[in-house]
Amino acid sequence: MVGLSLGEQHFVKGGIAQDLRTDGRKRLTYRPIYVETGVIPQANGSARVKIGGTDVIASVKAEIGRPSSLQPDKGKVAVFIDCSPTAEPTFGGRGGEELSSELALALQRCLLGGKRGAGAGINLSSLLIKEGKVCWDLYIDGLVISSDGNLLDALGAAIKAALTNTAIPKVNVSAEVADDEQPEIDISDEEYLQFDTSSVPVIVTLTKVGTHYIVDATAEEESQMSSAVSISVNRAGHICGLTKRGGSGLDPSVILDMISVAKHVTENLMSKLDSEISAAEASEDES
Repeated sequence: MVGLSLGEQHFVKGGIAQDLRTDGRKRLTYRPIYVETGVIPQANGSARVKIGGTDVIASVKAEIGRPSSLQPDKGKVAVFIDCSPTAEPTFGGRGGEELSSELALALQRCLLGGKRGAGAGINLSSLLIKEGKVCWDLYIDGLVISSDGNLLDALGAAIKAALTNTAIPKVNVSAEVADDEQPEIDISDEEYLQFDTSSVPVIVTLTKVGTHYIVDATAEEESQMSSAVSISVNRAGHICGLTKRGGSGLDPSVILDMISVAKHVTENLMSKLDSEISAAEASEDES
């Protein structure tokens, strides 16, 4: 937690009220974004994202699994987050575990939509190999290296970049087998399929400080927030998920306004992220 004096609190809040934040940004402006892909060779896909002083890594590992009986026509995705104590002293022990669980749950909601898959940014059907028999299980791991606010947006961007970097081996399934038998599969060592990220959203967190809300809040600004709403929006402008934190309630009309602002901010963020990912992928190919 960031401890601010009364004067510093007034300075942070006053700057936001006048649309001139302590680092010179306007209320709806992000800090510089840096993306690096292929940072973990053993993973199917990986990426590192830095937003200001916040630094995170995401990796994707694909393993052969069996579809659940409730969704026999879909693969599975699990999200795990680790908040390193070196990133922030309060991440040590129980505090880090609680935050890790909170972030993982929020990312799961933002990326996979509702319980029935409504609004999902990741198409689970694309992970199916043989209905009811074989599928891909994607394990998405995020690591917080350095924390200076806006962790959820940074992790969401890193996951999107890692999925763009993900290559899944082509699988051939043996001929039909009995219902109670598992088919034989042949996993290619040479042919890979690029993961489709066209519907994977970006996450925009609007943090309410005083009577205004801002994007990409720093740790200092987050210490002064009353509430925050994180909205995941895909390329088509559709809402994939929404999650709120903070004790202060929000009027429905305010939330609707926040959604409208998030959609507007997403256009610039998506364009910037696409550009950074493309540059990172090109740099990886050259090296």
